[in-house]
Amino acid sequence: MRDFAAARSEMAEYWHIRLGLEDPVKKFFSQAPEADVTLEADIPEKDFNSAGRGSAEVKNLLKRLGVDPEVLRRVAVAAYEAEINVAAHSLGGSMTSNIHPELIHMVFQDNGPGIADIEQAMIPGFSTADEMVRELGFGAGLGLPNIQKNADALHISSEKGDSTCLEIIIYFKNDGQ
Repeated sequence: MRDFAAARSEMAEYWHIRLGLEDPVKKFFSQAPEADVTLEADIPEKDFNSAGRGSAEVKNLLKRLGVDPEVLRRVAVAAYEAEINVAAHSLGGSMTSNIHPELIHMVFQDNGPGIADIEQAMIPGFSTADEMVRELGFGAGLGLPNIQKNADALHISSEKGDSTCLEIIIYFKNDGQ
């Protein structure tokens, strides 16, 4: 007899939406508009020389587009932290940055091994980084909290033993318009 409890998916989700932006975020995810510009970058496992290139490319493009410096700082911090997390904690993955007139939507998809407890991973100082990552000065357990602090919306879906998808939305104006 099959154990249906064990066969259930261990997919977990985490949502954070900045207060007052619930409606624009829900509208964005329900209608998924096509981006004006899309940038893609690979994030190799444990390659800290390459990690950060995707976020630097996004930052430079948004700067050329005249995005407000404070918004630019938030995008750069969130993107860099997410890129480093993929390099440090996964088997590698990718970063896709979709730039719309009013926002940036960044998607970080890794190749596993998933996050065992997302709520615990959101606690500042909690880390599963290995010794090599810590010796390089990463893995302090501040990546996900910093991403949340700088994002207008953060969505994490992960399945233990499988992949993780992290999505970030940052609006170029405070009202989400």
